[in-house]
Amino acid sequence: LVMGIDRVLDAKNSDDVFKGRSDTMLLVRFDPSDKTVRMLSIPRDSRVRIPGHGFTKINDANVHGGPTLAAEVVTNTLGDVTVDRYVRVTTDAFKELVDLVGGVEVYVPERMYHKDVTQKLEIDLQEGWQNLNGDQAEQFARFRNPQYGDIGRVQRQQILLKALQQKIFSPTILPSLPKAVQVLQQYIDTNLSVEEMLAIANFGREIKQDDLRMILLPGRFNNLEEYDGRSYWILNRREIRTIVANNFTDNYGGGETSVYSLRIAIQNATHTKGLARRTRNYLAKQGYTNVYISDDSSQKLETTAIIAQKGDVQSANLLKNQLGIGKVESSSTGALDSDLTIRVGDDVSQFFDAQQ
Repeated sequence: LVMGIDRVLDAKNSDDVFKGRSDTMLLVRFDPSDKTVRMLSIPRDSRVRIPGHGFTKINDANVHGGPTLAAEVVTNTLGDVTVDRYVRVTTDAFKELVDLVGGVEVYVPERMYHKDVTQKLEIDLQEGWQNLNGDQAEQFARFRNPQYGDIGRVQRQQILLKALQQKIFSPTILPSLPKAVQVLQQYIDTNLSVEEMLAIANFGREIKQDDLRMILLPGRFNNLEEYDGRSYWILNRREIRTIVANNFTDNYGGGETSVYSLRIAIQNATHTKGLARRTRNYLAKQGYTNVYISDDSSQKLETTAIIAQKGDVQSANLLKNQLGIGKVESSSTGALDSDLTIRVGDDVSQFFDAQQ
């Protein structure tokens, strides 16, 4: 269990800095049998029961009982998934690491500006491809779009983590890793041994981009008249059971759902109007029964991206093979209510031309 801890402004000693709310929560499974890393993003607004404190947001667990209670709550929420180790990091660790590798390249999907004097927070980022330094990367992660709230933050965290993973293990950065470990030690609290951390680092060096699989804990936004008037992410227990069975147990990968019945969102990521509609109609003719058009993507693509929104890489690859185009990505950056999201690129136009 990895927790990014919000700053404790009045911390009196080094231990107090880890007693804040967990702005970021990730359950990470390292699997040497198939050389994958499966990463479940747990939104901080998830409504859960914390023993002794009733139903509240999951990011309060660390405040009330530290990593032990946080791990217990995650285990109970996911249905007895054992949490072996924990890592708590402050937000300063992430900023330092990004600066140490020379920044990360990400696509900023919109103009991001927000100023909050009380939190001493100022976000100011331009739209388009950017090489973000540590401070800018934190701005990117913390920006709150009113439409998607905390879930938008989770999606941007996944984008940053993939970009950072790619940068850290590039040949030019590898010599700096020992220094990175030294820098980060002052910002980390963990029950991992030094040997375990080295083993994980070496394992991470062998991970390919396609084998870093990111999933969002499934749920929905609540209505403010529900519960106590606070904003929550209401968990979908049925979908959680499926995701856990397919990703976080020793017998995962046995899903029986047909790809033809999965909920597939189409986003146009080109300048060609109507391409999303043509793609939807084509899939309908092939027997796909639950395809719909979502908002256009501001990022334009040459190659179509097929996003396994809920970690179902097997179905995403099956769809890719049937189309004969595209690239599969396992993350939760597509349409929130989809199983798969097809971000249509320029190669789809070429595909339809060939069909004609």
